[in-house]
Amino acid sequence: MNDIQHKKVDFSRINAVAQGIIIGLIAGVIVSVFRLLISHGLLLVQWFFRQANHHLWLLGIWLLISILLTLLIGRWLKKTPEIKGSGIPQVEGQLMGEVEYDWWPVLWKKFAGGVLAIGSGLFLGREGPSIQLGATVGQGFAASRKILGNKRRILIASGASAGLSAAFNAPIASSLFILEEVYHNFSTMVWITALASAIAADFVSTFFFGLTPVLHITYVHALPLVQYGWLILLGLLLGLFGRLYQVIVLRVGSWYHKFKWLPDQYNSLIAFVLLIPVGLFLPQILGGGNQLIVSIGGQAPGIMILLVVFAVRFVYSMIAYGTGLPGGIFLPILTLGAVLGTLFGQILVAWHLMSPDLVPIFTITAMAGYFAGISKAPFTAILLITEMVGTLQHLMPLAIVSLIAYLTVDVLGGTPVYAAMLEQSLKKAHHGQSSPVTQLEFPVFENAIMDGKQVRDVNWPEETLLVEIKRGERVIVPHGDTVIHLGDTLLLNVPQKGLSKIRRKMTQLTGR
Repeated sequence: MNDIQHKKVDFSRINAVAQGIIIGLIAGVIVSVFRLLISHGLLLVQWFFRQANHHLWLLGIWLLISILLTLLIGRWLKKTPEIKGSGIPQVEGQLMGEVEYDWWPVLWKKFAGGVLAIGSGLFLGREGPSIQLGATVGQGFAASRKILGNKRRILIASGASAGLSAAFNAPIASSLFILEEVYHNFSTMVWITALASAIAADFVSTFFFGLTPVLHITYVHALPLVQYGWLILLGLLLGLFGRLYQVIVLRVGSWYHKFKWLPDQYNSLIAFVLLIPVGLFLPQILGGGNQLIVSIGGQAPGIMILLVVFAVRFVYSMIAYGTGLPGGIFLPILTLGAVLGTLFGQILVAWHLMSPDLVPIFTITAMAGYFAGISKAPFTAILLITEMVGTLQHLMPLAIVSLIAYLTVDVLGGTPVYAAMLEQSLKKAHHGQSSPVTQLEFPVFENAIMDGKQVRDVNWPEETLLVEIKRGERVIVPHGDTVIHLGDTLLLNVPQKGLSKIRRKMTQLTGR
């Protein structure tokens, strides 16, 4: 009688999901309160500027508030530079092992600074800060449990996924964004933890904001096939403007640096003061853009109004983001895309080439296309807009526009904007602390140099050690004669010194 081998029950994934749920619940509460405070702050600022139209002396109070906010947030930026900007490049750098910082100062300063900056009406998004807030929750959880190495990075990634999910009520797209654009890792343990965390955060967020999709836009008809040719033209247009956006947003910080009379951490004073004319004449377009998207999706304005709104939001969003204030570009990108799509649709209507009922479809698809081109994350763009709008009827138009915009930016030499921002920051001397990187994961992709080779035949980067190979459900302890296959995930011990060089070498070997 053959001996029956009893397999030991593996609770590692259940444990990972449980940890992800805990992080998601905590991050969901924090980001939901963050989101709530920002929305109330924006309503207050819009009311303030409407009153200022009748009582100009109120502008003196705004100038005083601007100075106080500049001094307060500027002090935080100087002491904790990791809260600067979106926060997504910082999280990506942390997951790559290039950046490290203390989680608690970043958590509370990003929260407070984001509420003050975004809630003041500046054209900044809540999603980037929400991702960093969630990531710091994951980092803090890992610190409390003394979890290190690759497991710690998984918890940070799951927290980031939870943060975006709570910000947009889009758990599937949030998980995919972290995997596709931030972590660049699709291993089972990563995605299952990130998804559990995102679902838990979304569950919390619905208690605060209800079940209505964030960007709920209704329309009567699906796009007829005879109109699909316009989607190609729209994708090209979004790609061109997307590449322009990339070029400017990556340079605007250096333009601010030329103001020698004003220290970098106090550049926000310029943005606060320049917001006055927008607040006086167009208070309804203040903020990240969520209200504006829903408004134009419900009733599209005229062509001239849309042109003015696009120009103002494009310029002022650059002014705001270039200051380094805690705020993102995610939602402002979607807003610009929505305005462009609506403008495109209204022009077609004016030329009697399309029915007015179809304009909201172009509003929706342009959001996905513009984001897909700028971030170079088309799958995330398609899923994100689908979840945020709350309908599946537009999947084909979304896919076409996103693909065309992505290819256009690619042909023009564009790179993923968040990766480019990270590369920029790493070239500068940052003030964050560096900790030793013990392990990194590298999936083996199609056409990889090492595919089909034995471990001993691979020209590994110096001072790296292959610890294990994850192949499906199995974990293999490698030997010199172990053959590497497509789909494997390699776990390496790597030194902190020369990490960027090692990563570039492994990218070449694994075919990414």
